Amino acid sequence: MWHRREGEDWLLELHVQPGAKRSELAGLHGDALKVRLAAPPIEGRANEALLRFIAELFEVTLRDVELVRGAQSRRKTVRVKGSGVRPEGLV
Repeated sequence: MWHRREGEDWLLELHVQPGAKRSELAGLHGDALKVRLAAPPIEGRANEALLRFIAELFEVTLRDVELVRGAQSRRKTVRVKGSGVRPEGLV
């Protein structure tokens, strides 16, 4: 399962592919949700773009989205605080 509830927060397991033509969800990749990002993997730009993309999907502000694990990896864990959006509805 690529998402789980932790109190009021969602924890998301993501497989990120930077440098794509456009930012989009690309289905499941093992037990993670695959996210294609238009941003390049240079100087943290892909991580910033990922957090903005997730905030938009979950209808929260950028400060409510946190990269928990995987800053230098394609496999990332992201925390989303206070969203009413259900992750299973995104895929």
